[in-house]
Amino acid sequence: MTTLNFTKTEAPEWLLAMWKEIDDKTFGKGFDCFADDAVCNLGVADWRGREGIRESLREFIDKGMTTHHDVVEYWDGGSLKIFRGLVTMNFDDPAKEPVRPVMTHFFYMDKTDPAKVSRWVGSVGPTEF
Repeated sequence: MTTLNFTKTEAPEWLLAMWKEIDDKTFGKGFDCFADDAVCNLGVADWRGREGIRESLREFIDKGMTTHHDVVEYWDGGSLKIFRGLVTMNFDDPAKEPVRPVMTHFFYMDKTDPAKVSRWVGSVGPTEF
């Protein structure tokens, strides 16, 4: 069994920078928060490596939407960070109404470089019923 203490705090700059890169569709330095061999599991996605995560998110977002991520709360447990927020998804297709689903994300920090994320597990939604 593992026990962690969490502190509710402001979201760190690395997390805000990552969301900004996604929202601005720039996918640049904000992804430097990931270890080279990081793993990302968002829903059914299984993306491997910092560059794989960056490119897979670019491909997903560029399929027809613009997003805006809002921080609701952020909890720091040292080796594990938890983020809860909302994402506004505006679709390129004018027939699709914007949606604003809840997000929950777990960021497991790298054991050798605790400033980097080694695993990102998250969920968004539902976006419809």
